[in-house]
Order: sequence, then structure tokens, then C-alpha cells
Amino acid sequence: MRHPRELGAREVSAYLSYLASERDVAAATQQQALSALLFLYKQVLEIELPWLDDLVRPKKPARLPTVLHVDEVARLLDAIRPEHALMGRLLYGTGMRLMECLRLRIKDVDFLRREILVRDGKGAKDRVTVLPLSLIEPLQRQLKVARVLFERDRDAGLPGVYLPHALERKYPDAGASWGWFWVFPAAGLSVDPRSGIERRHHAHEKALQRAMKLAAGMAGLSKPVSVHTLRHSFATHLLESGYDIRTVQELLGHSDVSTTMIYTHVLNRGGRGVVSPLDAVR
Repeated sequence: MRHPRELGAREVSAYLSYLASERDVAAATQQQALSALLFLYKQVLEIELPWLDDLVRPKKPARLPTVLHVDEVARLLDAIRPEHALMGRLLYGTGMRLMECLRLRIKDVDFLRREILVRDGKGAKDRVTVLPLSLIEPLQRQLKVARVLFERDRDAGLPGVYLPHALERKYPDAGASWGWFWVFPAAGLSVDPRSGIERRHHAHEKALQRAMKLAAGMAGLSKPVSVHTLRHSFATHLLESGYDIRTVQELLGHSDVSTTMIYTHVLNRGGRGVVSPLDAVR
């Protein structure tokens, strides 16, 4: 019960060790605790102590991603509810992240070039990924559904959709244009927490996450499956098909190829392609 001003690196290190050894928390929880302490000293107490920068941050353990076999992906996608089926297929067919898919705009889908432009992805980067040929017709049908909601909003005089950064000030009418409308709009209206304006948002991520969890159970999959599992499977299956790792890196939007290299460890080749000596014993 001493004031934080009287404590230093030794006490902080001891507390982080206590979290790991006695509370058995994950490295991410340790990291969160350390970040909170750094904020307390630097921003609240306004104390600049040199030992704060010398503290060793907890290392997050390296985990191999969960990857589904092609047959498992097929079973999973067949089990997803119809209203979420296209999103699930798009996630697996393009390698997009969850929010990249939900935030997709009409103008970013190019049917002629069979490309999808992913804007403002992780790390504030844009990239281009493939549009699966089998999803062209389903996506065109989805755009017709979105168009009905778009016209309904325009007839009702509702504000346009949310625009990122300062675009709403720069182009005040862009949010009410068809090109900026969502590919997967929400069925109802909601209040924008940023501005307090009632407008139509994109479909909610929780609904898709719940649908994916339910589909995994219905498909009888024993692996821990999340929406992101489809992205891992996308990358791994491309490598299995013979595509070079630099191509996969660009499709995933990784800054460093070493991040993409993790998928070479989960290719469908058994234990690193090794044939067990047991299989030679009759």
C-alpha cells in the first residue's frame, strides 16, 4: 500500500513476475498490465523514469495457426446460415480479415478485373486481392439487395454512410453515393457513436462470429474455429497449390514475408514431410 512514486523497476518487475508465476496469466495480460503501469507513471503521475524504457516486455508465445483441410472448409461453409454464407465464402476465397470484409464498399469490387480492393487494412495499408469466379454471381445478387436498402435510405432522407478519416468533410455528399455504400449493409439503422447521427452501418461482426461458431459445431469440427481460421486456411491452401510465398504475402497484406512464412509450417505434409519409421514396420 505504498504510493507509486515510492516504487521503481524492482517492484514493477516483481509484480509482473507474480502475474506469471502465481496468477499464471498469459503474456498478453502481462503486457496489458505493464502498459497500464507505464501510462500511470508517464501520463498520470508525469514522472519520467529511465528504468521505464529498460523494462523487458513479456514475449508473446509463438503459436501455429489453426488451418482447416479443404474438406473441412467445405463442411464449414455448407453449415453456415444462408444470410452469412456469402461472407464466409468471401473470407475464405479472398483471405480478407473480418472487418475488411464487413467494411467493403461497392466501389471496391471490380467484377471485370476480378479484383477486390481492400482499403485501410491492418497497418493503414491498401491492397488488392482476388475475387473468386464462383462468387461473382452471388455478389451481384448481394449488390441488388444492398441497392434496395440504399434507395430506401435515400427516399427517407437519411444521412449517408460513415466515411473514414476527414473524407466526410472533404466530400460531404460522398456518403450518400452508391459507390460508398456497404456491400453488406445492416438490416436496421443505428446511431453512429462518433457523431450521434442515425445512419445505416455495415453488418455487425458479432453476428458473423456467432454464425461461424455455430457452423463449426454443426459441421462436427473438433478444431478451434474462428472467422480468422478461414484466412489462415486461404494462405495455406494457396501454398499447397504451388503459389509462391511472395504472391501470398501480397494477397494477405503482410509487410514482411517472415509473417507469411508461418504458413509453411502448417502445410498438409504430415510432420514436416517426414515419413515416420513406424510406417515401414509391417
